[in-house]
Amino acid sequence: MATALKSKDLVNNCLSLVSGFIKLPLEHMWVDYDREADVLYLSFRKPQRATKTIETDDDILIRKDNNKIVGITVLNASCR
Repeated sequence: MATALKSKDLVNNCLSLVSGFIKLPLEHMWVDYDREADVLYLSFRKPQRATKTIETDDDILIRKDNNKIVGITVLNASCR
């Protein structure tokens, strides 16, 4: 029974993200989370190959290739 509850929670958490994801002007997205470092990586193309990284004041790194955003890195992700 506990496994079914966890599966249901997982599905519901994923479904809560759907409306935000489909509004993004992206065809593909890869998501990786490093639990030990508490860093979330969002990549919008593979390979990512960024030529520039912009660091924001709120622990977010925006990875760009020329003028196109190819990824976002979120530091301290669990605190958001």
